[in-house]
Amino acid sequence: MSKERTMVEQLAEWVHNADWTKLSDEAKEALKGRVLDSIGVAIGALNGEPVKNIRQMTEDLGGESVVTLIGGGKTTPDYAAFFNGAAVRYLDFNDSYLAKEETGHPSDNIAPVLAAAEYADTSGKDFLLALAIAYQIQCRLSDIAPVRKHGFDHTVQGAYGAAAGAARAMGLNNSQIANAIAIAATGYNSLRVTRTGELSNWKGLAYPNTAMGAVHASMLAKYGITGPREVFEGNKGLMDSIAGEFTIDWETEDLERVTDTIIKRFNAEIHSQSSIEGLLELRDRENIKPKDIKEIRLTTFDVAYNIIGGGEEGGKKLIRYKEEADHSLPYMLAAAYLDGQVMPEQYDPDRIVREDIQELLQKVDIRPDDSYSSRFPDEMACRIELETNDGQIFEVEKRDYQGFKTQPASWDVLMEKYNGLTRDIDNTLAGKIADTIKNLENVKVSELTELLGQIKPEEDESYE
Repeated sequence: MSKERTMVEQLAEWVHNADWTKLSDEAKEALKGRVLDSIGVAIGALNGEPVKNIRQMTEDLGGESVVTLIGGGKTTPDYAAFFNGAAVRYLDFNDSYLAKEETGHPSDNIAPVLAAAEYADTSGKDFLLALAIAYQIQCRLSDIAPVRKHGFDHTVQGAYGAAAGAARAMGLNNSQIANAIAIAATGYNSLRVTRTGELSNWKGLAYPNTAMGAVHASMLAKYGITGPREVFEGNKGLMDSIAGEFTIDWETEDLERVTDTIIKRFNAEIHSQSSIEGLLELRDRENIKPKDIKEIRLTTFDVAYNIIGGGEEGGKKLIRYKEEADHSLPYMLAAAYLDGQVMPEQYDPDRIVREDIQELLQKVDIRPDDSYSSRFPDEMACRIELETNDGQIFEVEKRDYQGFKTQPASWDVLMEKYNGLTRDIDNTLAGKIADTIKNLENVKVSELTELLGQIKPEEDESYE
């Protein structure tokens, strides 16, 4: 008598049967756009100190030269997923998905799925399909099984998506895919302290670590290792231990969730984007000197307030280093007003500690508003009031920003961001990478990874 299929086995069957022809043209273009955006961000991060440290660790550990590292060299699939994922994540400039009670960065799945695809020597089309699977699973679990309120990180849902995408890219069968997902999902349930209070390098490495585990889980499944069949619904499984009861019919799921993800216009935590855009509009319109500002008052939605505005995840006005700065609305707004932008250079150590920005961020007051909160995640509504020392008040109200799902970023907009992030590598090579991504469904994935291995960032002697 056959056993009834568990939820992870139903999910695995859906993953195995996923079909490229079922993706809309919009989803296919969105997938390529997310790859372009994330590869650009990764290239821009290669000289970041934690990224360089992880490269050194990877080189010291060695490992079979199987999968390409962005910036040159090869290592094992799981080590490559960790390093490349760290590069994608370090700047905190990659895409986001907004569920009502959960926010994640589904492009964190690019590194593990790319590592698995290169390992299996698949086509670009198969890579993109596996990536669509990873996006769909992480986003849908974020919709129906949020974990932040229970003290766990969004990487929890990511473990399911990353393992499913990697296993599909490797060409595993139904049973192996189920085992890969079950192993990764059981083993990687990170605590939300990753992103609360005093922040550390781990903020940008929690998902790469989960991605590495997902690729490792897929390798274990390939070699016959099994995982808990009842990881979702079983005794002390995901529902029982963390998320509570939920249902999902995987057989009816499409592959379109990637089209609901959003791109960051500014190098800042995702919930800050509309407020930064609004403050820059006010700055350009009124031309008020920073020394004349008495206070900047931001009224915003509760998620922004709680995560980056000084709410439930801790105060945001003691800013000493990058990980604190890029998760502090007061810092990011002060940087935007003083520098006219929020890009990687706004997180240089010397910029963070400078007196002008430290003084201005103390003048930023942030409060939540129920009406704005009710409009999230369909909008990122906010209102900014700037009061001058002589009592004048100037204001602007926003509902979204360029790059939000109501104003999707076109390929040209993404290329503008990509070109800025890749300005320190050879222009011809950067162009070839972008062209290959644009045509990715028609080439082998190795054509892309070979180009990524040729990158040599300037101003870094370790690459010479």
